[in-house]
Amino acid sequence: MTRTRTQDPAESLIRPGPAENTKLLIDGELVDASSGKTFATVDPSTGMPLGLAADAGPEDMDAAIAAARRAFDTTDWARDHVLRARCLRALRDRLQSHIEELREVTIAEAGAPAFFTTGPQLEGPVSDLGYFADLAESYQWETELGTARPMGILTRRALLREPVGVVGAVTPWNFPHQINLAKVGPALAAGNTVVLKPAPDTPWCAALVAKIAAEEAGFPAGVFNVVTSSDHALGAQLATDPRVDLVSFTGSTDTGRAVMAAASESLKKVFLELGGKSAFIVLDDLDAGALASACATAAFTVSTHAGQGCALTTRLLVPRARLEEAVTATADVMGGLAPGDPADPGTICGPLISERQRARVEEYLRLAVEEGGTVVCGGGRPAGKDEGFYIEPTLIAGLDNSSRTAREEIFGPVLVILPHDGDEDAVRIANDSPYGLSGAVWGEDPGRIDRVVRGVRTGTLSVNGGIWYSADVPFGGYKQSGIGREMGVSGFEEYLETKAVAYPA
Repeated sequence: MTRTRTQDPAESLIRPGPAENTKLLIDGELVDASSGKTFATVDPSTGMPLGLAADAGPEDMDAAIAAARRAFDTTDWARDHVLRARCLRALRDRLQSHIEELREVTIAEAGAPAFFTTGPQLEGPVSDLGYFADLAESYQWETELGTARPMGILTRRALLREPVGVVGAVTPWNFPHQINLAKVGPALAAGNTVVLKPAPDTPWCAALVAKIAAEEAGFPAGVFNVVTSSDHALGAQLATDPRVDLVSFTGSTDTGRAVMAAASESLKKVFLELGGKSAFIVLDDLDAGALASACATAAFTVSTHAGQGCALTTRLLVPRARLEEAVTATADVMGGLAPGDPADPGTICGPLISERQRARVEEYLRLAVEEGGTVVCGGGRPAGKDEGFYIEPTLIAGLDNSSRTAREEIFGPVLVILPHDGDEDAVRIANDSPYGLSGAVWGEDPGRIDRVVRGVRTGTLSVNGGIWYSADVPFGGYKQSGIGREMGVSGFEEYLETKAVAYPA
């Protein structure tokens, strides 16, 4: 795919390359939307259309759900652990053989910086499919509880773990491969069938995976279905349809509430991975060099992928006595992280996904000033970048934790620096949030660090730069950051039911 930059919308034809597939995957077949409709997907680095994707309607989603229901109810997929492991390994291997095509599409459509595609934006989640394939074979599907005499009757008891059934997966645009595969991988490994509804902003990422799965991975018909659409209501259709047994949703907290309410009609299981406003806590026992390193890490983190990550640390909590030192150290780094073309290997901060998202971030930047904050660096669109949806990495000072800018999820390269008055105060500020998804702690004294780690109510924490992202590490949040865990054995078990069976001894 040639990422040609042009000012003329009339030239926005589909560009030749690996992402020309615009099909839906339903019941093992790559098909057009039944209406024949398509919708445009846009390159956020240029603002220009890349091409077209199949635009499914309710009838297509109905067909996908029916196929998934039929495959679960009438085939051995749920019971054949070896088959599931083989198909998942085949999908991993075939995706790896197409990795450069996938990388090109991910950079172009999601605006993901090229360096990030070697990790959690692409290569990491593809490799992680192998972990779930192994788990399908090694998991203890039956557990003996031994004998007992309930009500005087000698009885042998066992627990069986079984798949939930049909899983509806609704995913966002910011990490399309990581989130898509973190749902599809464990759900299929556990023996479920899946209908994936990806975000309208990144349909090609899902469509290319669907094409490879359909043509090269050997999945039985109906086991894995992918429905791209510009209509968000198709996600709600998964939540309300009684043939769907579980909805796995990643996105905003407000939408998560709507999904949960819709799913309540049929009392289906719900997994929700929602918003975050995570705190990066710097303790006062760091020397000048270590404090500068901590601030640089915070600046780098929130600027990566233009801050479009729910688990990114967007509040920097520093000792009040060292606030000026921390502001200077952070701004020195953020000011040098100029937004750039995501295809450039040196780019850290690429574009925001859309004009709509850039307008949202700009509104928060205006709000920060209205609330009394000071823009230390950044604060607007970068000079010389008239094309694309770019915003400069921005540091805001002068606010407290009650401000909307410090409390609400912005989803852009915006860091709010807040002073604290010691460890307990830092924990208090970190916890003074409706969210509890992630966080970081930097300090010298292990005992103090441990007390802070145990005090902060959040699902993941990094200590002095440690990395928690891995296939075997469960990810999820406290409070309004969600319900349940993704990845690891815990994430795998979200897709299972427990059946207790009693036999005469």
